[in-house]
Amino acid sequence: MVQTVGVRFRRTGKIYTFKTLEEVWAGDAVVVQTERGPEMGTVVNPPEEREDNGSLRSVLRRATDDDIETASKQRHRACGVIVEARTHVARLGLSLKLLSAEYNMHGSRLTMYFSAEGRVDFRELVRTLASIFHTRIEMRQVGPRDESKIVGGLGQCGQELCCHRWLTDFSPVSIRMAKEQELSLNPLKISGLCGRLLCCLGYEMEQYVEARLKLPRRGQRVNTPMGPAQVVGGNPLKETVTVQLEGDARVEFPLDKVKASPKKART
Repeated sequence: MVQTVGVRFRRTGKIYTFKTLEEVWAGDAVVVQTERGPEMGTVVNPPEEREDNGSLRSVLRRATDDDIETASKQRHRACGVIVEARTHVARLGLSLKLLSAEYNMHGSRLTMYFSAEGRVDFRELVRTLASIFHTRIEMRQVGPRDESKIVGGLGQCGQELCCHRWLTDFSPVSIRMAKEQELSLNPLKISGLCGRLLCCLGYEMEQYVEARLKLPRRGQRVNTPMGPAQVVGGNPLKETVTVQLEGDARVEFPLDKVKASPKKART
């Protein structure tokens, strides 16, 4: 058994598990060993013991002031890299969009994230950038959702995108969720900046399903304060039922004012 902590490298990035011999706590900046070399991250999960199957990498140390300054310089350096790299993308006529760049702490490896419609032959770009920046270049293609996560922006609600602000992982979202919540199926209204269905469609889905179970089904005969009627709709969050009276008028009642009509006995 070894002591482990969860470390995150970006604000909304995935959490990776590292083993540690040093006492560190949530919120501490640490330097860890990764496949790209030493990198600095933040402890987000407190220490816990787990079995080590030999695959866990190590926390090298709690980050010093020099480590923090070095990481800051590398981030600033990467910003300049992405600007220059985009000029070479345009010169080579490549159909890709460079999104961000990251150096490891030693500056010996540069990872560049990009989006593209399909596969792109970027070998010439890598050779060009390697000769300019004198470091190993790694290109990583990301999908539409991860592009929005990296770039950021404002959603339909007027707030910063959830994926850029706090959402760590993407959960499956389906058109059924929009139908269940009786939302307009207009793609412009239920899609995010990434062009995919809004992540927030899934936030209240469980509550909608639970609330809808309390409502009578469409077409069911019920008794209301205004007489017998047939259910034509309902609002699960307001807990109201819309019925059509025998005179064809449609009225909305609170759920507790609507009672299922007793079934007629068979003769």
